[in-house]
Amino acid sequence: MLVLIAAHAVVAAALPALAARLGRAVWAVAALVPLAALVWAAALTPAVLDGETPLERLSWAPSLGLEAVMRLDPLSLLMVFVISGVGAAVLLYSARYTEEGHGRESALLLVFAGVMLGLVTADNLLVLYVFWELTTVVSFLLIAGRGRSAEHRTAAEQALVVTTGGGLAMLLGFVMLGESAGTYRISELVADPPSGGYVPAALVLVLVGVFTKSAQMPLHGWLPAAMVAPTPVSAYLHAAAMVKAGVYLVARLAPGFADAAPWRPLVLTVGLVSLLAGAWRALWESDLKRVLAYGTISELGLLIALLGYGTRNAALAGEVMLLAHATFKSALFLVTGLVEHHTGTRDLERLSGVGRRRPALLALAALAAASMAGLPPLVGYLGHEAYFDTFWEAARHGAGTGEVWVVAALTAGSALTVAYAVRFLWGAFADKPGVPSPPAGAGDRALGMAAPIAVLVAAALAAGVWYPGTEALTEPYAAGLPRFQEPYHLALWHGPTPALALSAGTLAAGLVLHRARPALAAARARAPRFPDAQEGYRRLRHGLDGAAVRFTRHTQVGSLPAYLTVLLAVVLAVPGTALLLRDVPLPAPPLWASAVQAPLAAVVLVPAVALARVRSRLAATLLAGAVGYGTAGFFLVQGAPDLALTQFLVETLTLVIVVLVLRGLPADFGARPGSPPVRRMRLALAAAAGTLVALLAVAASAARRERPVSGYYAEHAADAGVHNVVNGIIVDFRAMDTLGEIAVLMVTAVGVGALITVRGDAYGGEEDGGARTLRARPFSVLRHPRTARWSVPREQWLPEARELPAHERSLLLEVVTRMLFPAVLVLSVYLLYSGHLRAGGGFAAGLVAGQAFTLRYLVGGRADTAFAGPLDPRVVAGGGLALAAAAGLAPVAFGGEPLSTALLAGTLPVLGHVEVTTSVVFDTGVYLLVAGVCLKLLSAVGPAQVSVQEAAREAAGATGASGAPDDPGSRER
Repeated sequence: MLVLIAAHAVVAAALPALAARLGRAVWAVAALVPLAALVWAAALTPAVLDGETPLERLSWAPSLGLEAVMRLDPLSLLMVFVISGVGAAVLLYSARYTEEGHGRESALLLVFAGVMLGLVTADNLLVLYVFWELTTVVSFLLIAGRGRSAEHRTAAEQALVVTTGGGLAMLLGFVMLGESAGTYRISELVADPPSGGYVPAALVLVLVGVFTKSAQMPLHGWLPAAMVAPTPVSAYLHAAAMVKAGVYLVARLAPGFADAAPWRPLVLTVGLVSLLAGAWRALWESDLKRVLAYGTISELGLLIALLGYGTRNAALAGEVMLLAHATFKSALFLVTGLVEHHTGTRDLERLSGVGRRRPALLALAALAAASMAGLPPLVGYLGHEAYFDTFWEAARHGAGTGEVWVVAALTAGSALTVAYAVRFLWGAFADKPGVPSPPAGAGDRALGMAAPIAVLVAAALAAGVWYPGTEALTEPYAAGLPRFQEPYHLALWHGPTPALALSAGTLAAGLVLHRARPALAAARARAPRFPDAQEGYRRLRHGLDGAAVRFTRHTQVGSLPAYLTVLLAVVLAVPGTALLLRDVPLPAPPLWASAVQAPLAAVVLVPAVALARVRSRLAATLLAGAVGYGTAGFFLVQGAPDLALTQFLVETLTLVIVVLVLRGLPADFGARPGSPPVRRMRLALAAAAGTLVALLAVAASAARRERPVSGYYAEHAADAGVHNVVNGIIVDFRAMDTLGEIAVLMVTAVGVGALITVRGDAYGGEEDGGARTLRARPFSVLRHPRTARWSVPREQWLPEARELPAHERSLLLEVVTRMLFPAVLVLSVYLLYSGHLRAGGGFAAGLVAGQAFTLRYLVGGRADTAFAGPLDPRVVAGGGLALAAAAGLAPVAFGGEPLSTALLAGTLPVLGHVEVTTSVVFDTGVYLLVAGVCLKLLSAVGPAQVSVQEAAREAAGATGASGAPDDPGSRER
């Protein structure tokens, strides 16, 4: 299972590149993966139906219960057949349907197939939630496309907002259920369900997520809006797969919670209301896809009612209808796409004569619609017979009247389904008097598009005719639910039964409804309108936007001191009050552990106090750096050379970058804001916050009861093959934290670089091919132009120096930099590979490499040309992240746990005995990422931060307003 899910992701990643070579054939490559999943499921079917349950585990943190458990049982097996079978058909259909973007669209559809495969096989609530939300993300990308239009983007946003909101409610319900049961394993949760407490509230929250994902009333508006997506997306996501996720979850939890207080009333009420209202709305739509969309809402309501009812016969009927719906509804969506391909329209009021010109397509559509309407011998008929018999018998033998209302709703909903099925066929294929036939499109791809439709229709026919096989596939799951009546068995003929009479009655009623539609339309026009869900969503969104604007207008005032005042006040009010009200021991700590800490304290405190008084930005930057250097001194004297080294490097790099940024800012902070009372209030608040932090530090140290975790790290460092415990923590014990932190670091650097570059556009720049660019300025522009300069020879000590005017170059700095740059890089590599034994490691080594590039930039104006060609910082940083992630996942391929390491030892001819751990590869990824981030910041800060005055003077110098542009004396800075 895990291999198949990974195969979907790996092949999807390769499809965009393959599309450049294969064109439309890339869809066939994509279809091979779900076909492989289909073959895999078919091979396991006999064993699974006999009671075996294949199980796979991917342990992440077993002590914390974090593991991905994948499980294949009869219900999951049925869903795998639906997901992979329909997925393969849709991918093959898309090869002829899609006009452009083959790589992107095929990759996203294949990723979605893999995500759904993970969702239906996950046996852990949290893992299921991850896949659940991934379906939402992929759906958003498929609906929005490459920014096709505002309508596409709005529909994608609505689907994302609604389904994600329901998913968050569901996540809270999952946590409540898992904590109540003491396990997050779904199979264990259903086998021994918790009760009482907040379990009813948890079930309500879970069902909210189900209703949003499966587009149930009144949370259904996103599904009709999503019909702007391409037809293959609608056929797969919004008919066969994504919207079935909610149905699947109801079926998965029903054996354990169907008898819980809120479950059955909720699923029956919402499901049956959606069945009726969705089918009624489908009668009045003129767009073929919207007819099918509202029909899907109706049928999903039916499935939720059947599978959520919690009895054996209802579950059997629900499974058969789930299988039927996946085949006939996806086939009808694909038929709609082919009709649109031939005629250029989906408007059933403009379509006429298509059936006469395309009889084969009409036959396929008629068979699919017949299955939807419940005609024999198709699989839809088996489902209709099963649910009519189930609830008729329940109403006949039940003590209450609830089942009677269920039978009435099912009968009315089935009649409406027949009516809109006939309307679909009439609208798409009939000859309509007075309606001209739309021009027929090219039919060169009709056969390739019709073949997948024929396969789906054949599956619907085969599942109905071979009903013993259909029952064999659906019975094992249903057999695990309670039996309140005689077990029902699938058959095409049960004799004259009430269920047969109900089926025949709904067919007749549906035909009458279709014929009476004009009269119904007149009555509908006079009837009062019910609230429209789509209009309600728009009003709610606009209301929230307006409320947010009004709220932020009063809270986001654009003043950093005001924000900081609020934050500190809250800190004082909440933790401060708690500290005062509780009896927390506050022992008097020693003032210092060694005499050297006293001068270090002065190094920290004196600049900190002066920092609050100075008005110069440069002076404030230098004082802040002094505070950081003093803190690094404390780390050093306390026996933490790694922390001290990192702090020194970070402070140095930060100091340089901030100074570069200051070139585009005024020299001073400006006048002191606020009146004297306000400044005194802020001073008191800052002093109180500092005192509170100090007291909390003392209280936290005194409140420790357990042994510090540092002792564990020190004791087990040898097991990881390290002598440097700090580096061992980063790449061995807490490697997952490190992976997350470097990912955040890269995203932050890219974001900051983008913001700085955009800000730089406001300062003007040089025109280069229509794009605004800003010229990188070396550190030498900060020197006064009247200082003496040495004559610079023609030889270029730095490759990038040739881009600088002669008067901005420094021979001494070029020579020193040329000598120091490779030495500093070698030092960084040494620190990287010695980190397991002594001070160093990937992070510190990356910072040292960043210092080398910074030196290169300060002298030559660029850092990315330090090697044979320019380096793309994004490639370096992204490559480092990819290398670290690959090193973390590599142990899985050898049967180990993610991010585990191995100690390799051996004797080499020259080097002798050598020991190395595999975590050095992970550390190398950290090194590359940090170095790439430094390059990214330099490339962004350098070009962008040119002041307006500097740009104006450059322009004046170029036009000769102030003398020759290369004359140092002609420029005043």
